[in-house]
Amino acid sequence: MITATESLPVRLIDPDAESEFDPDDVYDGPSKSQKKREVEALQDLGTELVKLPDAQFKRIELPEELRAAVAECRRITQNSALRRQRQYIGKLMRSIDPAPIQAQLDAFRGVSAAENAKLHQAEKWREKLIADNEALTRFLDTYPHVDVTHLRQLIRNTRDEATRNKPPKAFRELYRTIRAAMENTE
Repeated sequence: MITATESLPVRLIDPDAESEFDPDDVYDGPSKSQKKREVEALQDLGTELVKLPDAQFKRIELPEELRAAVAECRRITQNSALRRQRQYIGKLMRSIDPAPIQAQLDAFRGVSAAENAKLHQAEKWREKLIADNEALTRFLDTYPHVDVTHLRQLIRNTRDEATRNKPPKAFRELYRTIRAAMENTE
């Protein structure tokens, strides 16, 4: 036991020993916490797959084993079994590249930059078509497979809605038609 008058022995640190230490030589890879964060991120991605609407789930490209596990998880209702199945999905996700799956989910949510650019381009076309009759000719040059009479009717109805302050039904339909034309050329 150390009393108040006694002190602990003092250890002197060798200043040369510190300069020889290189942390890069000791690095053994990601920390346990980092690995756990990565595994949890994969489980969260799997949870997003489970929560997808049926139409999107059918369209997404997944390995067969992962698709079966996600489909099974969609049927499970008990909490503990649901948690185990999500962990299993996370385990399966570790063996595949999650980037393509994430890209597909982002496209479904409209998050990707390319998808946003397409949406903005469709909105610009819609505005041009409503404002200018010459824009229709440019649009048809770019997208020749579009039904011209239907497109002209939508433009006419959109202009009519705007003048009468009606709900934008044709305005939305025009946008959907433009988006469909843009997607058919890709």
